[in-house]
Amino acid sequence: MSRRMVLGLLFLSFIIPFGVLIYLSVSTQWYYPALVSHPFTFSNWLSFFDGRSGLLKSTGLSIFISLMVSMIATSCGFFISRGIVYYTSSRWWLVSAYFPYVIAPVVLAVMLNYYFLQIGLSGTVFGVMSAQILITLPYAVILFYGFWNRNIRNFENLVATLGGSFFDKVMHAFLPSAKGLLVVCFFQCFLISWFEYGLTQFIGIGKVETLTIMVYRFVAESNPYLAALAGTVLIIPPIILLFVNRKFMFRKGLGI
Repeated sequence: MSRRMVLGLLFLSFIIPFGVLIYLSVSTQWYYPALVSHPFTFSNWLSFFDGRSGLLKSTGLSIFISLMVSMIATSCGFFISRGIVYYTSSRWWLVSAYFPYVIAPVVLAVMLNYYFLQIGLSGTVFGVMSAQILITLPYAVILFYGFWNRNIRNFENLVATLGGSFFDKVMHAFLPSAKGLLVVCFFQCFLISWFEYGLTQFIGIGKVETLTIMVYRFVAESNPYLAALAGTVLIIPPIILLFVNRKFMFRKGLGI
């Protein structure tokens, strides 16, 4: 089997599921035994843009939550990892960052929900964001842990020797060296938050209707067409991020 054929099969295996989602999103009903004779309509998409289906609001909410979570996790994880490397000698601080990934997100959500109920965060957007930060922040710490090597420390010392403040260290030593890794971490944390279901479902208790929650809701309601519409919208931001990451970041030399 030639290399081109293998790549073609891989391409089809990735593109066919997306094609099915788009196809179902412009369909209304199915008559057995036909496979592709659905009546086509744009009513589902019209209901998305005019807000009748509630998906437009859910999309905006998901984008807001994912952007905030990824920015907070990336920025805080960057400096927390520095503190762990420079000011601690025990590796248990790093090992503890793996704890949220030892158990399933749904189990973690059940464990956290009691405390979120006690402090009044359950069923709120801030509560969902806080829960998602608990899994994205450790990821950022783990990702940035290996960044703080001897070369970065030497850059810091050089800036300090020239009379630079901590802000100068950040602007002239940290960011120029870490910009590629920061972009990667931001994208990864965004995707973790964007596709998160377990924590959002339990902590949000059905009141925080993100796009992922809406997909499962339409599936449970046996509405494959709106579920396909929500699924199509759900995959658009990751595709855009992949395009931006490939076209602009790596071509401009911002990759790590």
